[in-house]
Amino acid sequence: MGAGAAGASEQRLPVRRRFEVFEMHMVIYSLVEASTEDEALSTGKTVFDRLVGADPHAGAVFDYHVTFDEEDTSVAGKARWGELPTAAPVNSDDGQDLLERGWKATKEEFERNLDRVKEAIDELSDEEIMRDEDLARHAFHQVGAYDGPAIFLYTEHGTGIRHRGQLDRLLEESEELWIVPADVHF
Repeated sequence: MGAGAAGASEQRLPVRRRFEVFEMHMVIYSLVEASTEDEALSTGKTVFDRLVGADPHAGAVFDYHVTFDEEDTSVAGKARWGELPTAAPVNSDDGQDLLERGWKATKEEFERNLDRVKEAIDELSDEEIMRDEDLARHAFHQVGAYDGPAIFLYTEHGTGIRHRGQLDRLLEESEELWIVPADVHF
């Protein structure tokens, strides 16, 4: 077997990692008050509609969304991420798993961007930062983001959940809290 053939057999296809950003898609989650799964899904879809600008009073922060009850797509939702609950009570095992994944992704994205900001401040001049050298200003923007690709959890009003105190307060104050996932494109 030649060197080319050996090299080809050692190549591995990229692994899709669940619940992370993948080719400008990401899974976000809406935390909504509801008494049934159908009600939770309906309210969640309303939140996601706001985030894609379908609501005339909201600005779009994502291009489109696909919830995990939708079967007619081959590029998003289940087709991209596999099976996820359509909606789950937060106090259930599925709900806790989705909540943990959403919070972990938010925290990791914040920390990644904060590290980029710190590095830019240490290594770049004011002029280089102003020119957005190494996307420094983009990192500054992402650290301060209230919604969009840096935020993975949202309230039923479409507000991004940016810190643990905000999440804990929502969890403590809600009686019938559900979590609804959606694949969004940005």
